[in-house]
Amino acid sequence: MSSASRIPLLMLSPLQDAYVQQVAQAYELVYAPTPERKAAAIRAHGHRFRAVLTIGAVGLSAAEMDAMPQLELVCALGVGYESIDLAAAQARGLVVTNGAGTNDGCVADHAFGLLLAAVRGIVQLDQGVRAGLFRDQLQFYTPTVSGKKLGIVGLGMIGRQIARRAAGFDLAVGYCGRSRKADVPFAYFDSVLALAQWCDYLVVATPGGAATRHLVDAQVIAALGPTGALVNIARGSVVDTAALAAALAAGQLGAAGLDVYESEPQRPEALVGLPNVVLTPHIAGRSPEAMQASVDKFLANAQAFFAGQPVLTPVAL
Repeated sequence: MSSASRIPLLMLSPLQDAYVQQVAQAYELVYAPTPERKAAAIRAHGHRFRAVLTIGAVGLSAAEMDAMPQLELVCALGVGYESIDLAAAQARGLVVTNGAGTNDGCVADHAFGLLLAAVRGIVQLDQGVRAGLFRDQLQFYTPTVSGKKLGIVGLGMIGRQIARRAAGFDLAVGYCGRSRKADVPFAYFDSVLALAQWCDYLVVATPGGAATRHLVDAQVIAALGPTGALVNIARGSVVDTAALAAALAAGQLGAAGLDVYESEPQRPEALVGLPNVVLTPHIAGRSPEAMQASVDKFLANAQAFFAGQPVLTPVAL
């Protein structure tokens, strides 16, 4: 990428050293993975940056864009871009890209790992064995996952991968989203509540942002019932944490598996003491294969842009 070798780039995405070095080989890189370092980098070098690499949760604000008069390209490393101010980007004539297609399979795998762990009580059983207990001493029998009904909130690229894996478990699949998909055989529901009333297990795979905040609320959670389970690999804001914690504590929801939560990076205090919830640290899309694909996709998008060619995965503004 010799044509882009000295283009100043601000990287806000926290990455392992190997990936940082891969990007640094192609760009004049300023790495600022914390709010303090970001603010300092923009103060010192904002007038020079022509590109920003960020993630959906960190995003890029209108004020930050205004502080970078040479900015031309904003890239989200992953699929999400909910905290990038798209209106401001459009007003500036910026190009915005994301990492669509780079971690779909990884996230779908993790969603099923959470579903199995939550429904089958794998974490609790592991803890019981470590405490010296065995089988009937635990008095803990958990439901069969296969043969049930799986609801997917958001049938995008990740949602479709989840549906593919559901076939291996003989799960009937239903979904809800902004519109019915003509190319899938799954049952369509026009609301999350209707989907929750139908399914046994609900997996959240919809984008974050203001439009989907608390889309999964107390009513939806109650509709899943005491044998139901909720899995969220989307954004923490989509699920009402207080309502979820109350339902789990009262036995009104059977189990939950969450890779994301509203308080992150701080732990969700209302949930950590509950035995029927499995928590992971927003890691669903971070396998070595998926991370390498995400970095490669960013580099390909940036190379195309600065060569005057169409980017591979543009975000519609």
